[in-house]
Amino acid sequence: MSHPSYPTQAGEALRQIQAQPSYASQILLTTAAVLRIQSERTLHPRVLDIALGFAADAIVGELPVAVQLNSLDRARAALPDVSDTVTHGEYALRLDATARTV
Repeated sequence: MSHPSYPTQAGEALRQIQAQPSYASQILLTTAAVLRIQSERTLHPRVLDIALGFAADAIVGELPVAVQLNSLDRARAALPDVSDTVTHGEYALRLDATARTV
């Protein structure tokens, strides 16, 4: 016989887990935060790659390799295109919006 509060506790735990942003989303949000450090600079793809790597290490660096790779692949696949004139700050705003979709 199960405890009467078990379904409520399990349901609440599931709701809390589902409310958390995915690792890919967290990577994008952290990348945006890193880019905001020098928001007026023009974004270059290499700088984006460095910021993304830093964010991935911070968010999933201690998790199993399969989780790291999957999360980083999902974050990379969601990245908006980089134009020659976009600033770090402008791109960070795009990342914020994109993070809500992954």
